Amino acid sequence: MRRRVALIGTGAFAAEHVRAIRAYPERVELVAAVNPNADEGARFCADHAIPTFYPDPSAMLTAERPDMVHIVAPPYTHVDLALACLAAGAHVLCEKPLCGSLADWDRLADAEMRSGRTLSTIFQWRFGAAAQHLKRLIDAGTLGALRVALCETLWYRDADYYAVAWRGQWETAFGGATVGLGIHLMDLLLWLHPHWTHIHAWTATRDRAIDVDNVSLAQVQFADGGVASIINSALSPRQTTHLRLDFQRATVAVNALYRAGNDDWTFTPLDGALSDAWTSADEVRGDGNNAGDGDITAQVGALLDSLDRGARPLVTGGESRRIIEFLTCLYKSARTGTTIARGSIAPDDRYYAALWGGD
Repeated sequence: MRRRVALIGTGAFAAEHVRAIRAYPERVELVAAVNPNADEGARFCADHAIPTFYPDPSAMLTAERPDMVHIVAPPYTHVDLALACLAAGAHVLCEKPLCGSLADWDRLADAEMRSGRTLSTIFQWRFGAAAQHLKRLIDAGTLGALRVALCETLWYRDADYYAVAWRGQWETAFGGATVGLGIHLMDLLLWLHPHWTHIHAWTATRDRAIDVDNVSLAQVQFADGGVASIINSALSPRQTTHLRLDFQRATVAVNALYRAGNDDWTFTPLDGALSDAWTSADEVRGDGNNAGDGDITAQVGALLDSLDRGARPLVTGGESRRIIEFLTCLYKSARTGTTIARGSIAPDDRYYAALWGGD
């Protein structure tokens, strides 16, 4: 089945989505793009040979009836756009963050269930061959229990980055370095080792005229006794993305920046008994850093595979809710100065209605 795909949003990251869609020409066809700014949208369509431009998403959904929609618009638009696409009968792949509250997540989950379609979030780091192989090793118990994790997103964003007005505001961005930057590596950590129980966090805003955070620190506890230290920064001139996982029998780490290939991962076993667990796996072989990259193209391919099988895509349902709850607990901890337990934020909590508390 060759699916008709539309793109809502033609700004940052939209070109990556175009490349990812066109990596599967036998399976999908990019038929339209939407941008309320007619000049920008028409120019993007011309630059990328997209057949039809629409300034209005409703008009596009009515005219094109796409099978799938990629939402690459600012965060504050995600919920309404996703609801409209699901109601029109389209599967949805939405850029992160999917939404800004557990309340909105619950609305989206209900709409997804009623629509019979799927709603996925972009978390491409999960889809590299090395990350997939590591997940299998963890789930099989090969590495033993996780004892210590370091999760570090140290990036740099100058004042010009925040000149895009929505990026510096809670109501439109839903957060700063934590939500906009560190979310990818935190999602990878929580997918690899999902059973976190408590978080204690601190956030701050430094050197920029913005409302949202541009640095955050968190300590996380897991049900099996493991602990994690997380830092997210938009203030680090030497940029790096680093995840280190110390298991009972091996250390596994990735050092990269915006995407990770097989060569960015290292595996250090405690003894020779595990020496073949990583190097002999077909999934982590390849020529150079492009083999098995965790990027949007890999996630789109996995999404299409799931739809072809009639299965749920990886980043749907509870898999997407986990990171929204984690972010909510992180901000609540930072703002209240207390340790927050997973599952403690109920509908009568103001942090349920907005992950930053709404003030």
